[in-house]
Amino acid sequence: MGLLVDGKWQDRWYDTESHGGEFVRESAKLRDWITPTGAPGPDGQRGLAAEAGRYHLYVSLACPWAHRALIMRKLKGLEALVGVSHTSPLMLDQGWSYRVDEGSSGDSVNHVDYHHQLYTLTDSNYTGRVTVPALWDRQERRIVNNESAEIVRMLNTAFDGLTGNRLDFYPDDLRDVIDAVNADVYDHVNNGVYKAGFATEQGVYEKHFAALFDCLDRLESRLAGQRYLAGEWLTEADIRLFTTLVRFDAVYHGHFKCNRQRIADFPNLSNYLRELYQWPGIRDTVDFDHIKRHYYYSHPTINPTRIVPVGPSLALDAPHDRDRLTGRGVRGGE
Repeated sequence: MGLLVDGKWQDRWYDTESHGGEFVRESAKLRDWITPTGAPGPDGQRGLAAEAGRYHLYVSLACPWAHRALIMRKLKGLEALVGVSHTSPLMLDQGWSYRVDEGSSGDSVNHVDYHHQLYTLTDSNYTGRVTVPALWDRQERRIVNNESAEIVRMLNTAFDGLTGNRLDFYPDDLRDVIDAVNADVYDHVNNGVYKAGFATEQGVYEKHFAALFDCLDRLESRLAGQRYLAGEWLTEADIRLFTTLVRFDAVYHGHFKCNRQRIADFPNLSNYLRELYQWPGIRDTVDFDHIKRHYYYSHPTINPTRIVPVGPSLALDAPHDRDRLTGRGVRGGE
């Protein structure tokens, strides 16, 4: 994982030393917003109009942040409108690459070799971490947004007038609940596994380890009495949690030392995970070969041998028990 400084690539790991052993995630910097008409975004960001074929999504199949956007693209039926390219699972000295021989799809739009080149095409003097996902505008030839949470919300609504797909994963009346759940899950689970796994001080690791499992305990209790995180409806909160849960037993439990329990050891979370995995379209976005090869091969400070584990057996196709709870699907798809 490297970064650009004034447009120059540097293969530099996170600076935990200057943060007392803490991993600190950099905020996304490219934040324009796609709307149905090109009106400004919800916080006044520059708006761009939703158009078929104009935008292209760059992802890694290994990355949970990119996976959110890939799931939303699938569930909203946007495959014909928004193209996609995925990186190789191996993030080496040049960062994310588009080497086909390593498992990438290649880049059919800009024909770059490395993901960081998309950032310098956007801004030749770009400074910051080079991350996925990135939403590319073919017309203006630049990245318009590299914040996964915002890309998910754009894909949720911006193209509805073109597709007729009115499924709504962020309905107005549930937004307060969704936002509250997202905040807890982001800090303690989505980012929490990284804060534990990338910690370089024992006390820092133990603090985030405890916060992670405290949150998983809260989620286990929450899901005992309701089918989804916001109640009866599947929402973006579930998608955001799913991308961490589906990687947990295969990667975070061992590689990031998040080993108090597996997700398989939580009755409600494990059944919930299986239901979401089996949701039409979602399993198609999960690639365990990419997931495991990326984490175990691309973090030599954590796994210097680069040996990729064969297991575990996950049984995500096994039956789940979530039908015992009331669920109404997705708002707009009743």
